[in-house]
Amino acid sequence: MNTILNSQLNIRKGLLFFSLVIMMISCKGDLKTDVTVGVVKNIAELDEAISNARPGDNIVLANGIWKDVQIKFLGEGTEKAPITLRAETPGKVFIEGVSNLEMSGDYLKVNGLFFRNGHSPTENVIAFRTSKDSVANYSSVSNCVILDFNNLERDQDNLWVQFYGTHNKLDHCYIAGKTNGGPTVRVDLKGNQSIRNYHQIVNNHFGPRPRKGGARGETIQLGSSFTSMSPSNTTIANNLFEECNGEVEIISSKTNFNLIKNNVFYKSEGSVVTRHGNYATIDGNYFIGDGKNKQFGGIRIVNTGHWIINNYFYNIIGENFRSPLAVMNGIPKSPLNRYNQVTDVVVAYNTYVNCKSPWQFGVGTNIAQADVLPKSEIRSARALRTEVVNNIIYNKIGDKNIIIEHDKADGVTFKSNIVNNQGVAFDNPERIGATEFELTKVSENIFLPKLTSEFEIYKGFGFEKITKDLFGNSREDKNSIGAAVQGEFKDPAILDKTKYGADWYSNVVETAVPNVIEVTATKGELETKIAAAKAGDVISLSPGTYNVSKSIVINKIITIQSKDSEKAEIVFTGADNTPVFELNPYGILTIKNVILTGNDKQQAFSNLKENMSNHFGLTVSGCEINNFNYVLKAYKQTFAEEITFKNTAISDCENGIELSEETNDRGDYNTEYLTIDNCQFTNVKQNVIDYYRGGYDESTIGGNLLVTNSTFTNCGAQEKNRILLNHRGIVNVTINKNTFTNNSVQFVSILWGAKNNVASENSFSNSGKIKTEENLVMKLMY
Repeated sequence: MNTILNSQLNIRKGLLFFSLVIMMISCKGDLKTDVTVGVVKNIAELDEAISNARPGDNIVLANGIWKDVQIKFLGEGTEKAPITLRAETPGKVFIEGVSNLEMSGDYLKVNGLFFRNGHSPTENVIAFRTSKDSVANYSSVSNCVILDFNNLERDQDNLWVQFYGTHNKLDHCYIAGKTNGGPTVRVDLKGNQSIRNYHQIVNNHFGPRPRKGGARGETIQLGSSFTSMSPSNTTIANNLFEECNGEVEIISSKTNFNLIKNNVFYKSEGSVVTRHGNYATIDGNYFIGDGKNKQFGGIRIVNTGHWIINNYFYNIIGENFRSPLAVMNGIPKSPLNRYNQVTDVVVAYNTYVNCKSPWQFGVGTNIAQADVLPKSEIRSARALRTEVVNNIIYNKIGDKNIIIEHDKADGVTFKSNIVNNQGVAFDNPERIGATEFELTKVSENIFLPKLTSEFEIYKGFGFEKITKDLFGNSREDKNSIGAAVQGEFKDPAILDKTKYGADWYSNVVETAVPNVIEVTATKGELETKIAAAKAGDVISLSPGTYNVSKSIVINKIITIQSKDSEKAEIVFTGADNTPVFELNPYGILTIKNVILTGNDKQQAFSNLKENMSNHFGLTVSGCEINNFNYVLKAYKQTFAEEITFKNTAISDCENGIELSEETNDRGDYNTEYLTIDNCQFTNVKQNVIDYYRGGYDESTIGGNLLVTNSTFTNCGAQEKNRILLNHRGIVNVTINKNTFTNNSVQFVSILWGAKNNVASENSFSNSGKIKTEENLVMKLMY
């Protein structure tokens, strides 16, 4: 009997053991979780750890600087046991030099890396693929920072994060400072392995992207013109876009079925644009301006089937392409890379507070330019089957032009829209009902209507699917027009930066009190003290003559000024074709009340001829500049956001302000704002002001030239084209209250009539005239 029992017991033990073995084999990938491979300290150890990685492994990069590393992160994790590549301490692993990260495989996670002080050797800083056929899926990059990781030249385009594959995520990252060409982030759909990708770009802080001075400066681009017929299904949600000023398109949606939801666009010079592709949903976003800057935009609509719902616009006063709601004209039978007609779009339940002319239709119509553009570029197709309904507008100051029709909006239905226009009459009152209501302050930038009576709600096809409002409150139980249903409003703290980006990084910088550093004319002291100064410091020049024989490098924000009312003089004896002040990347110079004297063969100011990986800037005030070959020489692929000359006398120079080397005709130019105010130009032989932008492009502001209260005497004698002020292609030009005397030119200026080029209250004596050409022939970029 005992023998039989022992035999049965042994059989049961064997069966149990066998079952456990089967379970272990079948669950092999899931049982091995959170295993840490030792901390790796160099690229060889990292490569070995990656090659041996199994599901659940944590590969830890040692704290410190990893320079000139090209990381290829390949592996096959599982949903429950991903493979992780992370910093030993988030934010203390610095990827520098010529470096990048590529990843392919399944269920890979990257966390805590800081890309700085370098650039990528390839077209990406971070790519979700390692080769054309090897992509990443179900993988993520989280809690990382990419800061100023720019290529050395502006025309060396690249992407900082490029998506391939499917179900990948970029989350809780801080990304800022891209100055070279190319979108900051792009979702690529080339190949079936990347279509219907369901990527997520969520909870990130996209910090300042400086003005680029040309096209190809989007913050996020979803696909391209030639994949615009493909479904992407990408989600961009809960991100903060702060001062993203690269170009007119902050987000450029160029594929189908994308969701852009609950993002904050704060003082960003551009718009969310459905550039190509169809069926985007733009839901519950905040667009915050300052009521002054016309470059802050809203939503621009192109193509078919979009739903623009529950969005809030505050102090957005942009026009045309940057208006709060811009509905474009299309090109009949448009090619993929141009503008398709707007059809079957819904704009519903949005709120506009203190927005100038918030609804603009027929934006981009260019029928008047038919004589200089090919038929394939003429945007004449008006919006069709579009509904603008259930929206609220509030104007603190009445607006006579709430709706602007650049072309007729006869294909648009308007229902159940209201406005408090402070009793000011406006056109098309049948499209918007005038009424009275007050605002409730929810936060510093959020003021929502407090409606004391109910207004009819338009119920269109599919509107029952709009179940939430701006704050996520239900519309099913209690609905009302506008972005938010009526009730108590809780502050959503949309500008609390701790809600976005990497939890270890903040871009908040405390304002520092500048040091005032006194300098005497002792030989070499000026150069030494400028080199030792910190960003923001002030160099105070004692009276005297400062003899400088070598260019002074400016690679930080700094001010140089005379200490007393008597102007200090800097006499430059350096080599020919070298500048007194060499403006390097990050070099932003303000110089006040100083005399600069050359020997006719050098430059007063110029930047580097190459490797200008970041912007420069220049403000000259109360100065005297004489006997230079160039006052300012900006080289190709260099850019300044602002260049200003005020209260300054420029005399006896071969060339003046030269900003004309961007001759690739791709829409690029050397500065965004060139301001000349109360200056005197005397005996400047050529290129008195030469500011050029070539190429038929509308992706940028297009440059700004302001010339006011200035005198031009005996200038332009050697100007080959016989035009004193050259600004061909610059979109915004104002020439006002200037005096032109004895300038041997044919024209003072040729204005571009179709753009914002104006001249007024100028006086001329023996100096030619100002001419207006309505349409300039420009080289097509497309």
